[in-house]
Amino acid sequence: MNEALLRSLTPSVLGILVRRGADFAAAEDAVQDALVEAVRVWPADPPRDPKGWLVTVAWRRFLDATRADAARRRREGLVDEEPAPGPAAAVDDTLQLYFLCAHPSLTPSSAVALTLRAVGGLTTRQIAQAYLVPEATMAQRISRAKRTVSGNGVSPARAKPRARGRFDQPGNVATVLRVLYLVFNEGYSGDVDLAAEAIRLTRQLAAAIDHPEVAGLLALMLLHHARRAARTAPDGSLVPLAEQDRGRWDTESIAEGVGILQAALARDRLGEFQAQAAIAALHADAPTAEETDWVQIVEWYDELARLTDSPVVRLNRAVAVGEADGPRAGLAALAALDASLPRHAAVAAYLHERDGDLATAARLYAEAAHKAPDLAERDHLTRQAARLNARRCR
Repeated sequence: MNEALLRSLTPSVLGILVRRGADFAAAEDAVQDALVEAVRVWPADPPRDPKGWLVTVAWRRFLDATRADAARRRREGLVDEEPAPGPAAAVDDTLQLYFLCAHPSLTPSSAVALTLRAVGGLTTRQIAQAYLVPEATMAQRISRAKRTVSGNGVSPARAKPRARGRFDQPGNVATVLRVLYLVFNEGYSGDVDLAAEAIRLTRQLAAAIDHPEVAGLLALMLLHHARRAARTAPDGSLVPLAEQDRGRWDTESIAEGVGILQAALARDRLGEFQAQAAIAALHADAPTAEETDWVQIVEWYDELARLTDSPVVRLNRAVAVGEADGPRAGLAALAALDASLPRHAAVAAYLHERDGDLATAARLYAEAAHKAPDLAERDHLTRQAARLNARRCR
């Protein structure tokens, strides 16, 4: 049984059922039944048209379930006529699933889980492992998300693109991209590489929709992912960007990301993911940390701040200013920001260290370690504080 084939066909089959009139939850259940049947039947009798086979079986399962439910008799106008078996239509219905899964009524965590299940084709067990929660908990989360999408009056007509690059759907492009970026930032856990999965899904979206921000997100993912192997030492500790072995960066992914970004920027419709990708490209383009074009990075952070008005962006900009114009300029930029921002103390510590104030830097590194969101970052900041304290005692 070709698991990869089934996984690749699942979103398109689900999209076809939704387009024909099935609500999301019922369609997803019917597709899962068809997948179980495929696992049973295909090894001995593989179909000539796997997608068409799945569509036919899933639609029959949907009809059976609908006709058996008296409360759904109102749907019979939609389902009395069963489409004739035959090759599946060439149209790709996957696109509407991205927008259904980014429904504004869903929480970010539910949107991510539903996207991984419906578009990514992952099992509930795989998604639960990736997010380190019990399978039953994830099953409930996905079930609630399906009910939410089905219960909010989402119709196939609203979910379908009117024309390439123009949409009339419950979610919007920005929401879909945020969901995919959330998936990407989860990285790797369990037996699912969510960063690679997010890249796969974004590639799929980029092939279906002509939008520069989709290309920008794909470029950003590729550029960040290219540095993955160099981000941790053999003992699992974090390696800061300036200390990474650039020989371990994936040059093919960098070249692909830069090419995609350049094509997107040429369209002169700048968005936040394109700006972030431009910053990542400048880091990737520098042969050494010392050769990084920090002046241009500051300019891109200015663009990004204009687009997002995000305090986190301004925090990162303070670091870039400190590199481009000196640590005191960076500290001046930092002074305008709320000290309660995540990683504010870590940025302040770095800039004070660059300015030669080791005592203040050590204290701030220790403070940042106490607030760190995960163990790896906490250990890194603790080591930084210990390193400076040791230098002061010499």
